[in-house]
Amino acid sequence: MLSADDPLPFRPERVLIAGITGSGKTTLASRIDKVWGLRHVEIDALFHGRNWTPRPEFLDDVRAFAAEERWVTEWQYTSKGTDAILAPRAQLVLWLDYPYPLVRRRLVGRTLKRRVFRTRLWNGNREPNLLQALTIRGEENILVWQKNTRDKWAQRMPAIQADFPHLTIVRLRHPRETEAWLRLPRS
Repeated sequence: MLSADDPLPFRPERVLIAGITGSGKTTLASRIDKVWGLRHVEIDALFHGRNWTPRPEFLDDVRAFAAEERWVTEWQYTSKGTDAILAPRAQLVLWLDYPYPLVRRRLVGRTLKRRVFRTRLWNGNREPNLLQALTIRGEENILVWQKNTRDKWAQRMPAIQADFPHLTIVRLRHPRETEAWLRLPRS
């Protein structure tokens, strides 16, 4: 596993970005899309259909873009079967392993903004209004989901390294490290 100080030994063409909800996966994927010229496929847009229903063609769409030569996406929906599709094709994993208080603040801010301004998201969906957000219980509440999955990637990374030895994994522990790593020269 590489750190923020380690340059990449190759120029990746297929990149997964791992991290808990609110860590900045989509933001980083968009930046990499522009800087490295990779196509960013936002995996949430493939998963969520109208009225937040899962799209039946989700895994077929994931297979189609994973078969392409150049892409970057968020590593999500692992319980839906994306690991078996994305990990074998990816070359690089950027693991955003940021401090929990930081990602918690980010998620609270993003959630408030989206709900107050009724931001249109994937396939016309909008997050529930703020009052609804405060009354949602269980894992349907994004803040509860984040808390319950906060250690997911730390627990999974040893198995990922063992199961997919071809993957180069870069562990980035703070946004400052990510910024420094992005400035490193590339092959």
